[in-house]
Amino acid sequence: MNAPRLGIGVIGAGRVGAVLGAALRAEGHAITGAYAVSDASRARAQELLPGVPLLDVPAIVERSEMLLLAVPDDQLGPLVSGIATTGLAPGGQLVVHTSGRYGTEVLAPLAKAGCATLAIHPAMTFTGTREDLSRLVGCPMAITADEAFLPVAAALVVEMGGEASVLPEGDRALYHAALAHGANHLVVLVDQSLDALSRLGIENPGAYLRPLLEAALDGSLRRGAAALTGPVMRGDTGTVQAHLEALDDLDATGERGKRGDTAATYRALARAALARAELDADVAREIRRLLEAGSEQDSTTEES
Repeated sequence: MNAPRLGIGVIGAGRVGAVLGAALRAEGHAITGAYAVSDASRARAQELLPGVPLLDVPAIVERSEMLLLAVPDDQLGPLVSGIATTGLAPGGQLVVHTSGRYGTEVLAPLAKAGCATLAIHPAMTFTGTREDLSRLVGCPMAITADEAFLPVAAALVVEMGGEASVLPEGDRALYHAALAHGANHLVVLVDQSLDALSRLGIENPGAYLRPLLEAALDGSLRRGAAALTGPVMRGDTGTVQAHLEALDDLDATGERGKRGDTAATYRALARAALARAELDADVAREIRRLLEAGSEQDSTTEES
């Protein structure tokens, strides 16, 4: 027996909302309307949800059996409160948000109005294009809901192609911090490396980094800290010092406000690597001295 098809309103046709709306539409659900503010969101809605009317929030709430709230974290609470205050949300309506930070407590005003509330967060970086639809297949998705509604959340995840994993309300912040720390800060790290190689005149720095980074990522996912290599793990104090001098020179000539942070990042991550290394105490102490001396220099530069 097929699950009932729903009329779904997408509030927030950004990179996440438009893609998930398209995935649910492909499963036979009707998209009743989409709320999009920016020109980019409107264009994205037209591309991924062709024919779907762009409406205001009250109109979407009024005509939908399910609301998909895909707005930035800080906007979610005010949005929910606003919908609840208007009294538009009828009892029995299904409300789903896609924030990794929040569980269902943020939806409490709508739950009090009789809505069934779910939190579904795909552990994926979205581009807001059709390429994301294939990447949803097998994507882990954290679900949080009252026990009675967990099967509903799991069914929606399956329809979007993902794999559901139940996550308690109190674990959401650490869960989201772990994902953001890994994904977002990886982008910063790679960007810094690309910039350094580009400044040397290397035309395609990505070609240099790709095999190294892919091997490092694969190794770290399989072995954790045991996959660490490099001068800190070897105790090569001279190499660490040479790296710091080169990166300090790089930052000194960078564009203010955009660059100038690579040495500080290197020092912070090198200290974390040092904590995971099993080095002779004297060698570890010397590397720590080099890194801390550089940290004082970074602090002075930032203040000036």
